[in-house]
Amino acid sequence: MPPPRFDVLTVPVSAVNMETAVAAIESWASSDIRTYVCITGAHGILECRRDAKLLAIHRDAGMVTPDGMPLVWTARALGLNDVHRVYGPDLMHALSQRADINGLRHFYYGGAEGIAERLAACLRAQSPLLNVVGTYTPPFRPLTEAEDIAVIDMINAARPDVLWVGLSTPKQERWMQAHRDLLDVPVMIGVGAAFDFLSGAKRQAPKWMQRGGLEWLFRLGSEPRRLSGRYAVIVPYFAILSIPLMFDRTIQAFRMTRRHPFYNR
Repeated sequence: MPPPRFDVLTVPVSAVNMETAVAAIESWASSDIRTYVCITGAHGILECRRDAKLLAIHRDAGMVTPDGMPLVWTARALGLNDVHRVYGPDLMHALSQRADINGLRHFYYGGAEGIAERLAACLRAQSPLLNVVGTYTPPFRPLTEAEDIAVIDMINAARPDVLWVGLSTPKQERWMQAHRDLLDVPVMIGVGAAFDFLSGAKRQAPKWMQRGGLEWLFRLGSEPRRLSGRYAVIVPYFAILSIPLMFDRTIQAFRMTRRHPFYNR
């Protein structure tokens, strides 16, 4: 059974934390299911609002984790206090650290040239029992039909339990949905820039910025030319769209307070 969900601006997000997300993935990985996990933040939410097909992909996912404090704050406003951020790099690290317990077979698909191999080496250095059965870096262009078939055959021959997909959003979500029924893989997880962060190719935001919902500011400072247009839209737009939800929750809380015996003396 997939985890329960709550809506963030019409996009279904799973009511999970790191512990429950890891448990769900490990359960699926040992079954004959074929599913995929979307790691979604404010950027992904707004992309879904602009693209009905992408929204359908998220609704079809086995799990959509809240990757970003705005989604966690939305959950808290709805009274879901056990929801915590499930950040792509942290999820990769958590599952890798449990290699001696879960024995999962991992495959890394994505990243720039050489990044997937560096990622595998870094994670193996931290978890010597981690079983990496393959890596592949796709070119920065659509694969031909023959190339795509060859990649599918290569992944299936490696027999991974978990296929980590390190492409950008929404490319990785579309890729996972399109390949789910072609790959003999129980779980695919789209983690975007996690390949760069965990391989050491790029720096992550400090933990205090992540907890405070300021990771976007750190990334903007690190890659201003690439990300300035994205965040110039995301930050104000998401804030404005969230106002009705927060207002409605405040009204509900006020009504509950008015029912307290103190007001009925």
